[in-house]
Amino acid sequence: MEYEATVEGVGVGVSDEGPGAPVVLLRAREELVPIFVSADQAQSMQLAIEGEPFERPLTHDLFIEMVAEFGAAIDRIRVDDLADGTFYAKIDTEQYHGGERKRAVFDARPSDGIAIALRVDCPIILTDEVLDEAGRPPEAFEPESGAGLDDTDDELDDPRR
Repeated sequence: MEYEATVEGVGVGVSDEGPGAPVVLLRAREELVPIFVSADQAQSMQLAIEGEPFERPLTHDLFIEMVAEFGAAIDRIRVDDLADGTFYAKIDTEQYHGGERKRAVFDARPSDGIAIALRVDCPIILTDEVLDEAGRPPEAFEPESGAGLDDTDDELDDPRR
C-alpha cells in the first residue's frame, strides 16, 4: 500500500557521537520517517519550504524548468525501497506530445525527489515496506522520551541507534 507523506521539517541528526548529518522528517501513516541528507540538500529543501528563492537557480530549480520547457510535468515522488540503510526513490513524470501521453519514471535519491516535490507541490509517496522498516512513532522525537528535539540545540536524535 502507498501513503501520501508530508514534510514535517529539516533538522540535524544526533547520534551517540554527537551532532551529525542533516535529516528530513516525513510523516505518513501516523509515523515519522527520518531520511538523512547532505547539507546542500537540506538547504535546498529548507529554501523550498520557506518559499525563498536562491540568488541563482539551484539544481532542483533548473531541473524543474527544463522538465517544463520540454512539455512534461512531475506527477509524484515515491520513496519505495529501503535496503542496507539506503532509501530509494522514483520520480513519476508525464509528457504530452502530439496529443499522446507518455509516462516516464526516473530513479532518484529521495533527497532530490523531496526537494523537487516541495517546489512543484506534488505528492510524496511512502510505501508500507519503507514505513514498516523506518517509521517511528512521533513520541520517539519528543524531548521527554530521551530522543528528538534537544531543547538547546534544536537537533534531532537518530532513531536508528
